[in-house]
Amino acid sequence: MTLRPTVAIHTLGCKLNQAESEKLARELSLAGYGFAQGNAADIHILNTCSVTHIADRKSRHMVRILRSKNPQAFIIVTGCYAESAGQDLVDCGADWVVDNRYKMSLPDEITSKIKGLLNYKHKGDALSSTERVRSFIKIQDGCQNFCSYCIVPYVRPNVFSLDANEVIMEIREKVAAGYAEVVLTGTEIGAYIDKGLKLSGLVQRILEETDIKRLHLSSLQPQSVSPQLLGLWNDNRLSRHFHLALQSGSDSVLKRMRRKYNTAQYKKTVDRILDIMPDASITTDIIVGFPGESDAEFLESYNFCENTGFAAMHVFVYSARPGTLAAQMPGKVGEKLKKERSLQMLELAAHIADNFAGRFIGQTRDVLWENETGRGSGICTGLTDNYIRTYAKSGVNIIGKIMKARLIDWAEDVKGLPLRASTRGNHGELWGEVLR
Repeated sequence: MTLRPTVAIHTLGCKLNQAESEKLARELSLAGYGFAQGNAADIHILNTCSVTHIADRKSRHMVRILRSKNPQAFIIVTGCYAESAGQDLVDCGADWVVDNRYKMSLPDEITSKIKGLLNYKHKGDALSSTERVRSFIKIQDGCQNFCSYCIVPYVRPNVFSLDANEVIMEIREKVAAGYAEVVLTGTEIGAYIDKGLKLSGLVQRILEETDIKRLHLSSLQPQSVSPQLLGLWNDNRLSRHFHLALQSGSDSVLKRMRRKYNTAQYKKTVDRILDIMPDASITTDIIVGFPGESDAEFLESYNFCENTGFAAMHVFVYSARPGTLAAQMPGKVGEKLKKERSLQMLELAAHIADNFAGRFIGQTRDVLWENETGRGSGICTGLTDNYIRTYAKSGVNIIGKIMKARLIDWAEDVKGLPLRASTRGNHGELWGEVLR
């Protein structure tokens, strides 16, 4: 019997890309394709990101690596960088560049595109051995906000929301397959609307009509956090984590960024969440070195972040995206100064993460256990209901289960725990004891 070639999917960037890659894997598996780990696959699909110049560079580097490791492989590149600079990827060794709008048609197109590969031997289905822990589900796509620094509206211009019934059905399938958590993702999930049903209505339906054990919402705009949405958090299946992209704590910079809020409005949203859930983690994104950012504006942003009550911050150095309004703005910040400001923000981010996690030492929280830190290590890692990275030893298999753990110490103070960086690379991460 002729067997389909094997596939490997590589994902860079956001949770939306992860959700799309997960769906591609499922569709390809149903179509009879096998999956191979690492470089051994016949077909490689790279789902790229283009949010910064570093993301672009990673995409090009990945194509070159795949081509050098497996010269005979058929390399397909899709995603946002494929949309904005497809020829660059061809020059790096890609065989086929697919725009975002055709990404989800790949399972139907691959066979006809590469008929010559159909005689390859099946190398095993990696999906069958993958732990069923967390699934990313796309509910929305596209953006028309045109923030001055952002390329996303140019590479994902078509705004649409998925049918609520389809979302419910997909979550039920995930539950039946054994997944413990679903993450709702999209370009701007707060803009979700299907036949008048907004995000709060969709979340309510999911809670009422599925048995998912944990439901997590990906990034939200502060203006999307309505009282109706927050009112649903009396159901403890909702993850007590909110990612609210700030980008700058300076009102004048926010105005140049063309964001749809100011710091007072943002802080009001944070306070509203913490009034209802004092134990909630609120994480954010910060850009340093935006065009025209003065010392005073950077200090405003730093102080706002320090005093807002974040649990974690992701710090980005401004990267000019060709075709965006900000790329043409005067007052470019020098690379040396951008690096200095980034280091200051990263130091603050580490301090903030430790402060938040330290509040919970001695408490008991629900943890979804994801995997072992190393094969046979006996040390498992997972996330609490309020998004604290936790480690614990376990003599039995707890992967994919939500179990209570007592948080007892800082992770890096525990003998035998493999650190992810040589110096405090795991700020805000705790050691726990699984309770049975």
